[in-house]
Amino acid sequence: MRFDVITLFPELFAPLLTSGVTRRAYESGLVEVRLWNPREFAEGNYRRVDDRSFGGGPGMVMLAEPLARCLEAIRADRAEAEASQAPVVLFSPIGRRLDHSGVAAWSASAGAVLICGRYEGLDQRFIDRFVDQQISLGDFVLSGGEIAAMALLDAVARLQPGVLNDEGSHQLDSFNPALDGLLDCPHYTRPEIWRDQGVPEQLLSGNHAHIERWRREQSLALTRQQRPELLEAARQAGSLTAADEAFLRSLAANPPSSHKLL
Repeated sequence: MRFDVITLFPELFAPLLTSGVTRRAYESGLVEVRLWNPREFAEGNYRRVDDRSFGGGPGMVMLAEPLARCLEAIRADRAEAEASQAPVVLFSPIGRRLDHSGVAAWSASAGAVLICGRYEGLDQRFIDRFVDQQISLGDFVLSGGEIAAMALLDAVARLQPGVLNDEGSHQLDSFNPALDGLLDCPHYTRPEIWRDQGVPEQLLSGNHAHIERWRREQSLALTRQQRPELLEAARQAGSLTAADEAFLRSLAANPPSSHKLL
């Protein structure tokens, strides 16, 4: 798996690639990341990569030619057959919002060319000619696409075999199909009493069936409270059991008196 990242600020990626548990994916080559600066493909003494927008208005627009030359160099370096070239992805507010299913699809892919825009964006002619897909992190605007690219790389890296200490850890992440797309339950660790707050007794019972049921109910309650649309999607998919529905009815009949879950 190889991701080529086009960015004016390649130095921003150094901490991501060398820190934390996901560095294993990059150091081992499970996820290969190569950084490309379009400024190196610009002309003139100033290596200019942006200019004013036709029609006026604030801000600058990234020039198409340095980006195109950078992409051509990436294509040559990847040496892929034209029919199997890696897709070109632009991080943009108009793109499809990235979610777990999207991350899972990328984690099983051969990679992509990721473009990190800056300023007011890219010359639309470059987008029309070369960009295959646009991705957004949400309904807000960042100063550049680097944070979005790092989010995708991190999410993809942690799904690779051997990256996390526990092979099954990510299977219980929020939004994972193993949880029927629901939010994960709360977690606790030592000490058993912390600042006068204890651990839910179900987790100390040693009864694995009771523990699993408690975790399922907490997941249901949390999703109902924070992301009800995910709960409805699970219901429509037929993922909720009779016991799940009975628990949810009990919540509706006896809502918690505070913001805390059960």
